[in-house]
Amino acid sequence: MTGSGTRAALARRAPAAVALVLLAFAIAWVGYKAFGKGFGSTGNGPQFVVVALNGLSLAALYFITASGFTLVFGLLRVVNMAHGALYLLGGYLALDLIQHGMSWVPAALLAALICGAVGLVMQQLLLRWNQGQDLRQALITIAVAMILGDQMVVHFGGAPQTITPPAALAKSLSLGVYDLQYPVFRIFIMGAAVAVGVLLWLGIRHTRWGMVIRAGVDDRAMTSALGVNVQLVFAAAFFVGALLAGLGGVFGGTALSLAPGEDDKFLLSSLVVVIIGGMGSLPGAAIGALALGLVEQLSAVYLPAQYTNYSILLTFILLVVVLAVRPKGLFGRPA
Repeated sequence: MTGSGTRAALARRAPAAVALVLLAFAIAWVGYKAFGKGFGSTGNGPQFVVVALNGLSLAALYFITASGFTLVFGLLRVVNMAHGALYLLGGYLALDLIQHGMSWVPAALLAALICGAVGLVMQQLLLRWNQGQDLRQALITIAVAMILGDQMVVHFGGAPQTITPPAALAKSLSLGVYDLQYPVFRIFIMGAAVAVGVLLWLGIRHTRWGMVIRAGVDDRAMTSALGVNVQLVFAAAFFVGALLAGLGGVFGGTALSLAPGEDDKFLLSSLVVVIIGGMGSLPGAAIGALALGLVEQLSAVYLPAQYTNYSILLTFILLVVVLAVRPKGLFGRPA
C-alpha cells in the first residue's frame, strides 16, 4: 500500500478510533464514580442502580415516542414536525379524561386513538399532496404544531401537571439489591416499550402491510400498478405513528409531567433517536433511545459538579460522534 493509501485508510478509521476511545473513557469514568468506593451499600452503588434504571425507563419512553416518528419519517419519508405536539396532546387528553372520571387505561387508549385520528386528518388534508416535498411538509407541520401548542396552553394552562397512575402501578417494587425500591410504573413503561417494539417489528417485517409500506416508499408507481392502494396503507401507517406519539405522551405525563415545551423536547429526542439509529430502522431506534436515555441520566449525575449544567451538550456530542463514524446512523442502509 502506498503512503497516500495508508494515510487515507487511517483518515477513514480515525473517527471510529476516536469514538471508541471516548466510549471507553466514559465507561471507565462512570465505573470509577459509581464503584470507586466499593460495591457495598455504603458506596455509590445504590445511586448507580437507580440512575441506570431511570436511564432505561427514559429510554423506553423515548423509544415509544420515537418509534412512531421512525415509522412516519424513517419509513414513509414524511417530515412530521408536529410529532412532539401530538405527544403533548395525548398526555393532556388523557389527563382531561381522567379528571372527568375515566380510569387510566381506557383514558390512555382513547387519548392515543384521538391523536392517531388527528394525525390521520393532518396527513389526508395537508400532507398526502406533498409527498417528497420535504421543506413544504416541514413548514406545514411546524404551523400545525404551533397551532396545537397555542390551543393546549389556552385549554390546559401553562403550569406543569402530572397524570396519576393507576393504583396497581402506583406502588414501588423491591429490586432485591441494596434494599432499593423502584416505581412499578417505570418498570411498566419498559415492558410497554418492548411490546411496542416487538409488535412494530412483526408488523413491518412479517405482514403484507409492512411489505407494502416498504415497497411503496421505494417505488410507489410500480406498487400502485400492482393494484395496491398505497395511499390507504400510508394513511394507516401515519395513524399508527401519531397514535404512538399520543401514547408516549400519556406515559410521559404519568412518569414525568406535562407542560408547554415538552412537545419540543420530545420532538428533538425523536429526531436524535432516528438520526443515531438510522432512517427507518426499528432496532436502530431502540439503540438510539437507549443511548440517549442513559447519556442524559448518567451525565446529569456523574459529570463533575461544575459541569452538570452542561449535560445537555453530551446529547449533541453523542450525535456528532455517531455521525462521524456512521453518517447514515448505526443501522442506516447504504445509498
